[in-house]
Amino acid sequence: MMDILMYLFETYIHSEVEFKVDQKELSGELKRAGFNQKDINKALKWLEKLADLQNFDLNNYEDLNNSSAFRVYTDEERNRLNTHCLGFLLFLEQISVLTPDVREMVLDRVMALEVESFSLDDLKWLILMVLFNLPGKEKAYQQMEELLYEIEEGYIH
Repeated sequence: MMDILMYLFETYIHSEVEFKVDQKELSGELKRAGFNQKDINKALKWLEKLADLQNFDLNNYEDLNNSSAFRVYTDEERNRLNTHCLGFLLFLEQISVLTPDVREMVLDRVMALEVESFSLDDLKWLILMVLFNLPGKEKAYQQMEELLYEIEEGYIH
């Protein structure tokens, strides 16, 4: 399912191609691209839930964002996200790319995927998708995009 989400994100978001909202047409296109119908249906439902996050009122969580509280992850979350992923989420909060409420949205979308474990690269793409979907998070999206495409520079020995 993650392959479908990344395919859609790269094909429509990072191109000049107009995003097709007709699910039947989009489903047919994905099927022609080689994805199976069961995974396509799951991915489209996942995207619908992501779109619902646009209506989420971030102002209701102002206290959460201004507190010094810390997040304790559940066993299921720790099983799905390895130490590198959890550390990366903390790093993104420390540099203000993620706020606690957006972190919770990311975790919601991670847990909605039917995978046993999640790679750091997959998490980065998922965070990018969530940020892209949230109005007012353009700066955070840009920062995350830079982190995703960052190429290590230095001397090659």
